[in-house]
Order: sequence, then C-alpha cells, then structure tokens
Amino acid sequence: MIYIHIPFCKQKCSYCNFHFSTSLNFKDEMIRAMKTEIRLRKDELQNKSLKSLYFGGGTPSILSADEINSLIDEVLKYFSFDSDIEVTLEANPDDLDKSFLKQLTQSPVNRLSIGTQSFFEEDLKLMNRAHNASEAEDSIKRAQDFGFENLSIDLIYGSPTSNMEIWKENLNKTIALEVPHISSYALTVEPKTALENWISKGKVASPREEEQNNEFYYLSDFLKDNGFEHYEVSNFAKPGFYSRHNSAYWKYKEYLGIGPSAHSYNGFDVRSWNIANNLQYIKKLDAGILAKEEELLSQQDQFNEMIMIGLRTIWGVDLESLKNKFNDQILEHFQNEIKSKIEEGILITENNHLKIPEKHWFMADGIASDLFLV
Repeated sequence: MIYIHIPFCKQKCSYCNFHFSTSLNFKDEMIRAMKTEIRLRKDELQNKSLKSLYFGGGTPSILSADEINSLIDEVLKYFSFDSDIEVTLEANPDDLDKSFLKQLTQSPVNRLSIGTQSFFEEDLKLMNRAHNASEAEDSIKRAQDFGFENLSIDLIYGSPTSNMEIWKENLNKTIALEVPHISSYALTVEPKTALENWISKGKVASPREEEQNNEFYYLSDFLKDNGFEHYEVSNFAKPGFYSRHNSAYWKYKEYLGIGPSAHSYNGFDVRSWNIANNLQYIKKLDAGILAKEEELLSQQDQFNEMIMIGLRTIWGVDLESLKNKFNDQILEHFQNEIKSKIEEGILITENNHLKIPEKHWFMADGIASDLFLV
C-alpha cells in the first residue's frame, strides 16, 4: 500500500503538530517532486498490486481533482490496483463543494475521510478549523449525494468547549447522517501548538482526563448499540467498512510513504522517513536524491511496536508470531510482565492472542508501555 502526504493546509489548527505549510507557493514543484519520489522508490514494495492508496496530510483536498489524478496516474505507471482497491482522500468539509465532488466521482477516489471534528461552532472555533458547523453537516450530505458511501469522519472529544451533552449531540448527529466509519480522538495538548500556548497563559482550560475517559466509554457503548464495531481504540466501523489502509498498519504490512515527513516500513525490520521540510524535499528530489533517512529496527524496537500496535486493536497480539519472532530472553521478559496483568484482568488471552479487555482500552497505551523492553 502507498501513503501520499500532502503537506499543505489553508490554516493551522490550534491542536495540530503535523508537518504542513499554509503557503501554496511551491505546490506545483511539490507535486513534481512527489512524482519523482514515486519513480525512484517504485521497487521498494514487493507487492505491485495495491490494496490501498491513501492521501493524507495536511489537507489533500486542497489540491484540485486534476492534481490528485496526476499523482494517481504516476502511481499507476509502476503499480496496479487490486480489483477492490480502497483509494482514500482526507478532506476538509469546506473543500467538498459540488464541483470538486463531481470531479472526484470521475477519479479512482472511492473513500473520503472528512475532518469534521465537531458539529458545534464553539468547538470548531477553539480548534481553529477552516469550516463552520453547517459546513460540517452539509459536506457529508453532499458527498453522499454524489455517491460516496464509504465515508469516515473524524470527531474530537474532551474539548474545554464541550461537555457530555454536546458530545452526545455530536454522536446523535453522526448516526443520523449514516456515516459508516468514525475515527475519534481525545483532544491532546501537543508541544509548540497554539492550544498549548493558550493553556499555559490561562486563556483556555486544560482538557480533563476524567471527562475524556467518560466520553470515550460513552462513545464506545453508544456506537456499538448502533451497529458499529470498535476495532481499534480510536476507530469504529459498520461491518464491511473497516479502514483497509489503517488495518494494514496495525497488522505490520509493508507500506511506502511519499512526500515530506512520510514514513515507510518494509514489513519486517526497516523503517524510513522523509525530511519534514518542503523546500529541502523538493530540492533533493529535483537533484534525483531521495530525501529520507532510515533505521534498522532492533529486536527491542520490533517487540515494542508489536505490543503497542497489537494491544490497541480487537485482534490483539498474536502469541504464535511473538514466539517465532523473538529470542528466549525477550519471551521470558514478556511472560514475566504479563503475568500480574492477566491475574488483574487488565490483559486476557483469547484464541492464542493477547488482548486488553475493552473496558480498559482508554488506558491501552499505558498498559502496553508497561510491557516494553527498555
């Protein structure tokens, strides 16, 4: 599978620390450089038949449909598409007007991931989103009108401008709109963001973990009552609508990341990442030089990743794979660490997989980190 990072946004959200630029001055040069990177790295994926192509960012919908199609055409020079490929475009609600959606229907894009975040104006203002509450709802309806049934939306809970009643309304609205996939995250305070600055100056209240915990479990129960499957800590889907792309990440499949700051993984022991600098990325690719660094993952790295990722999903950690992959010293550490947690009910084994019971999922990252090799 291939991930293409589009490093442009109209404006910076208050909570975001992803790599992007709000200047489009070098957009044409960036697209050209991405095409060069696709060509130079075409042999890094063993499987030439793609099951997933994902445009993330940044804001991929800031590109025109023609620009998106030109990148897809470049991919198709070196790869083929599986018969039921999932081609996802992350989009902001304010970009999804009728003209853009009509053009997308004539492209291979067949899944939209819409950055809704909230249907309430106060939440959106705090987050400094480019869209308003009415656009949040209307964009979903428009996408459906143009035949996009495979939709995902992002929702953020635990904002200082929200509360349980507002959160319930957000979820009721989502159900009424018949969205089949939801990715939902607690508002976190990342370093060097506007939100961190506002909180440090007392302009905005800090998110409260107890409220986020309550809203997370309400989210899970409510969506399951409405036919969703909670298949990863932050992801919910109706049957048949799991994100194929993200599921492949969680199952340790190989992937190729194109664009500034994008990561790649060979499915075994090598991870690489592109430089997070637009102009340097363009300059290097124009000279035919890959703008990336890579690392050989140690047994410790591989073990920690396998634990962290697996315990966030309904699939859990495959104990047979763990046994075949790691040496006796690592396995002894693992058995010692999980023993007390199994006795406490924080971990369970099921069909030879280690899992966290869903009632403890809000603390999944902390539970996984306790098992890490350090």
